[in-house]
Amino acid sequence: MRFNKYIVAFIGILGICQISQAQVPSPGEKQNKGIVLKGGTVHDGNGNVKENTDVAFIDGKISFIGNNFSDAEYSVINVQGKHLYPGFILPTSPLGLVEIEAVSASSDTYETGKSNPEVRSVIAYNTDSHVIPTVRSNGVLVEQVMPQGGLFSGRSSIVQLDAWNWEDAIIKENDGQHLHWPKKYYQNSWTNPDKSLQTSKSYYKTVDLIEQTLMDAEAYSMAPTPNVPDFPLEALKGIFQGTEKLYIHVDEAKSIISSVKLAQKYHIKDIVVVGGADAWLITDFLKENNIPVLLTDVHSLPTREQDDVDLPFKRAKLLSDVGVLVGLTHSSASNSRNLPFYAGTLVAYGLNQEDALKMITSNTATILGIEKQFGSLENGKSATLIISEGDVLDMRTSIITHAFIDGRTVDLNNKHEMLYQKFKKKYDN
Repeated sequence: MRFNKYIVAFIGILGICQISQAQVPSPGEKQNKGIVLKGGTVHDGNGNVKENTDVAFIDGKISFIGNNFSDAEYSVINVQGKHLYPGFILPTSPLGLVEIEAVSASSDTYETGKSNPEVRSVIAYNTDSHVIPTVRSNGVLVEQVMPQGGLFSGRSSIVQLDAWNWEDAIIKENDGQHLHWPKKYYQNSWTNPDKSLQTSKSYYKTVDLIEQTLMDAEAYSMAPTPNVPDFPLEALKGIFQGTEKLYIHVDEAKSIISSVKLAQKYHIKDIVVVGGADAWLITDFLKENNIPVLLTDVHSLPTREQDDVDLPFKRAKLLSDVGVLVGLTHSSASNSRNLPFYAGTLVAYGLNQEDALKMITSNTATILGIEKQFGSLENGKSATLIISEGDVLDMRTSIITHAFIDGRTVDLNNKHEMLYQKFKKKYDN
């Protein structure tokens, strides 16, 4: 019996050792001394490029952008020949809510049921996820954590990606509600000879359910607060009072129009379209109603057989050219590390490079309502930025050497890099 106790203790110690080796990097310490990045090429996120420029920051805020900065109290980092960018922003993502997408037990992205507006995704956000450092090391430093599932899936929150816990990570809590609009049309299986589009039998019934929910929620928001609140309706009050946005996940052109008009019918003004595969077909409507679009999964196939095979790479330019505010996102937590390279694909298909950069920095910050703090390199804004040896939108040249969040130095090590070094050492010998 005593021997068994020793065995159990030994196994426990081995387990602790294995866990300790697998821990994600610790968050950076609060900035306690000014830092100046000397002589780099600054891409400010607003479309401007400034050669041989100094960027200084102290107490987590940018204090100087220009030439010939001199202050003996500041630590100097020579970045000549390198490029400086704002930290990239990843909207509408399950990053931190799912570890291995093929393993359902590691996913905490949704609740059961059709309508869960009271769900707060951020309380399930796991700062110790091994996926986060892999995304962070590619320049993604800010994320909108979004719940999934059902029609009203709940509230998202905006976090920075270098924190001890979700409370420390929060930038903006409960920034918006997420409505997943039903698909009106579907196509039969490839085994079915009938290739025509079919109308969903449940579409109108589902839309009626959404409208009833919005009707009840608007009435509830205008009534005196009851002694015993209705938590789902209480959670929806913000979209009527203007304190939260309504993110409508929808792709079909007619459904985009229908969903926006329904939201406007109940006096919801702050609306964002997420997905937006057909948004390029209705640019006049989007401009007239000042509706921004978060395009999802640039690297995807067209939705219709007759579409240009390269259409997913061109949608952002088609929208941007007519003045629609566009940001980029990705539905996969693990693949979201490639966010800058998705923006680079848009450059290959005709979009100006700095305009593509805006779609993962300042445009997204404006859409999420955090543009006063993040999304561009300007005096007084958060010192959340990255340094790369080459073009950060090109996977062939992007080598990120430094990252800072609110002035704190971010450890760029991650599990992918550790495994690479491990097996490189093995096979180099």
